[in-house]
Amino acid sequence: MLAQKLHLLRHNVLSFVSSRTGSDLTRRQYDVIVVGGGHAGTEAAAAAARLGAETLLITQKIMTIGALSCNPSLGGVGKGQLVREVDALDGLCGRAGDWAGVHFSILNRSKGPAVWGPRAQLDRERYRQFIQSELLSTPRLTVLEGSVDELLVSQPNPEEPGHHRVTGIRLVDGSHPILSSSVVLTTGTFLSGSLFMGQTTSPGGRMGDAQSCAGLSYTLKETLGLRVGRLRTGTPPRIVKESVDLSLAQLQAPDKQPTPFSFLNTHTRCKPEEQLPCYLTHTTPGVERVVRESVHLNCHIQQDTKGPRYCPSIESRVLRFPGRRHQVWLEPEGLTSDLLYPQGLSMTMPPDLQLRLLREIPALHRAEIRTPGYGVQYDFVCPTQLTPSLQVKSTQGLFLAGQINGTTGYEEAAAQGLWAGVNAGRTALSLPPMALSRTQSYIGVLIDDLVGRGVTEPYRMFTSRAEFRTYLRPDNADLRLTPRGFEEVGCVTLRRYKKAVSVRDGLQEALMALQSVALSSTRWREKLGNISLSENKSTTLNGLDLLQYKDVSFEMLASAFPECLSQYFEYSQRLKIEAVYRPHCEKQSREMERIQREESLSLPSDMDYLSLPVSLSQEVREILDRVKPNTRIMGNWARSGVRSISDSLKNSSSNLR
Repeated sequence: MLAQKLHLLRHNVLSFVSSRTGSDLTRRQYDVIVVGGGHAGTEAAAAAARLGAETLLITQKIMTIGALSCNPSLGGVGKGQLVREVDALDGLCGRAGDWAGVHFSILNRSKGPAVWGPRAQLDRERYRQFIQSELLSTPRLTVLEGSVDELLVSQPNPEEPGHHRVTGIRLVDGSHPILSSSVVLTTGTFLSGSLFMGQTTSPGGRMGDAQSCAGLSYTLKETLGLRVGRLRTGTPPRIVKESVDLSLAQLQAPDKQPTPFSFLNTHTRCKPEEQLPCYLTHTTPGVERVVRESVHLNCHIQQDTKGPRYCPSIESRVLRFPGRRHQVWLEPEGLTSDLLYPQGLSMTMPPDLQLRLLREIPALHRAEIRTPGYGVQYDFVCPTQLTPSLQVKSTQGLFLAGQINGTTGYEEAAAQGLWAGVNAGRTALSLPPMALSRTQSYIGVLIDDLVGRGVTEPYRMFTSRAEFRTYLRPDNADLRLTPRGFEEVGCVTLRRYKKAVSVRDGLQEALMALQSVALSSTRWREKLGNISLSENKSTTLNGLDLLQYKDVSFEMLASAFPECLSQYFEYSQRLKIEAVYRPHCEKQSREMERIQREESLSLPSDMDYLSLPVSLSQEVREILDRVKPNTRIMGNWARSGVRSISDSLKNSSSNLR
């Protein structure tokens, strides 16, 4: 069905691109305008439209909507949790990953299921086609090819906080302004972006695309007075597959049975036997030698601009960790692609030296480069200037998502984009903004970290950032978020909601059935055979208690009590995980409630922390005065070592009215 839809849409996209420009839009006012067609922009536009808002997505090239600008993969440790949560809120990237995946694996399997990382290598063309097909067939969503020159800014609504109000955008082509109630900026690396290769620098945010507009950056810094910083990233060269000697690399096979990202899917498009392998190799002393000899020819690596700590260039790794052997993953770019993506070899030296470096690796000794690697530097807005709804505090109706907030990665961008789109749509429809607690989701952790702590380097999600990761698991994202997404937020379709409710009810029935089966440890050993139950244990154990043991599976229990458990086989893995983590979650519930109480404490945006009559150090006062925290980062401050702020403010209730 989707294949037929994609075939029809390929023709529609071409005709759409040739006919739709800023001068012939059928309307001049929308509820929401989204600027940028990357991972953040596509999720924002789709979410706003699902909410019921008339939405306009503006992108430089419609044909590059959904393009995987860097690595051809999705998910991973921490990142896979974000993809599952975006899917639970009816986002696009999870289903797109299931459609386009060519190599599926669960990372971190040696650890507990709470920190497993669903991941997939993707077919670039399939992923792009899926995202385009979804967007171009979404009701209430119009897609426009163009570049935004500036934001339209007016006086704020005096009844709401803020010094400005965004009322729309103006395109570079000089066409009439397009008005809206909300604007979501998802500019990625295009905000005053610069490309670096060797000693050559050119304006732009991605090789082959038009340069970014200086007008938009000027509006943010000069008109709106936002604090803006500078970050950098990079991408590796793409290697011709036939020029690589894969016999000299270590084969890394995918999981035998692919695990879908989406809760709506029971299987992936790619059959298990059709999956492609990855390959592992390593750098050599020759690689380090080339890096050191070329430093003077590499202006990007000499810059002070902060780059990604957890995905650094090979130059940064060699210079920071001399004498080490670094991993290089050779990843497929698609089922029919003739290219390999060398994960771990992002570089910005001149192209001839890139080729020389590659050939210092045995498996790449005859490698040929299709497109060289390059670096990007770009502006970002300090995210402490945002509210938890991802709206700029000083500017009504303006929302930011993705790399413009100082993050790195497709998954982080998609998560922000979805939530910014939700709140932009709600604002346009005169609905109150929504916030996600860090006790409820990894998306909540991500946003809370950004608006509460800010960034000094590109932010990447890890499971270690979530205090309640035994509860915020990839297996239960649908139960945590889908009901709320439908009942409160309004971004989830009825179809997905009904499925989530059915799963929730089925799991509850299965848990009750497990608890109804209670035997002594002696009787359990008789029933199940050789299991590691203490012979001295005289207490009665129910089925849920027993499922906590490592060598006990739901299938074993169902075979012993088929009359009451066999009907729940489809939930076997989820029941096992639920049983294992239930005691941990119950212990953490009190701390989760404490943080939720702190998050419900409302702090006025105009509070004068410098003169507030409470016991706070001058350092803390200055930090609070600069950040102007609202309700949701109180727990963040407490966990960051700024003690007793919450208690001090609560005890001074007269100052909180």
